[in-house]
Amino acid sequence: MQGLKGIIDALEPVEGGWRGAIPDNWLQGRTSYGGLSAALALHVAQQSDVDLPPLRSALVAFIGPLAGEITIRATKLRRGRNAAFIQADIESDAGLGLRATFVFMNTVESKVDYEVGTAPDFARPTPDDTTYKGENSNFFIQNFELLDRRDATVGPIEWLRWVRLQDRDGLDPMVELVAIADCLPPAALKLIGGPAPVSSMTWQLNILGPQPATTDGWWLLRADARYAKGGSSSQDMMIWNADGVPIAEQMQSVAIFA
Repeated sequence: MQGLKGIIDALEPVEGGWRGAIPDNWLQGRTSYGGLSAALALHVAQQSDVDLPPLRSALVAFIGPLAGEITIRATKLRRGRNAAFIQADIESDAGLGLRATFVFMNTVESKVDYEVGTAPDFARPTPDDTTYKGENSNFFIQNFELLDRRDATVGPIEWLRWVRLQDRDGLDPMVELVAIADCLPPAALKLIGGPAPVSSMTWQLNILGPQPATTDGWWLLRADARYAKGGSSSQDMMIWNADGVPIAEQMQSVAIFA
């Protein structure tokens, strides 16, 4: 089973970009798990210019399926004194599969100091907790370790789950976070009551600080559906670290074929 670091290390430079491959153990149906694709796009974007500031925001469009051999290209759209905008595209034999715009920005002095996002009352896993490891799955989830909360305090269209990568040594913290951030199933699936064909269409992730950090690799993820009708769903998402510090806010648009 190839981990994210191995996939990154296997990328080879080609004219105008990088060539790599999506292993079968990272597939989500007929396409790559979205967090993996976005993490690879971020890695290549980070290599596209020198001394980039920390990632602050990502806008990702899942345009088509990505599997097998891929090519990743990054383009600098603009770089100012404090911020840089980098676009990254991933193509496979099926054509363009992902386009992302990453915004890298330095911290600047400001008189504004405000945040929300108190972490839910769900303590991080301990060695005595029984967590789920997806080793027996042929799905991308085999790369993660999980602990769900499914009691009455979790909403009927909400997921709340501790997540960590099983193989995370040597990863850039931002790349690791992006790989984790898309791990939850669409919250609207709870309205269906079981598996159904779904496809993420767009994803926005805003980083709430200069550098993500946690303990023992654990991140607390929440997804909450706000709308589901006519085959389209909109959901809000949140990430906290192991100490309950808010790390990222997200929003996704998801197509539901059921």
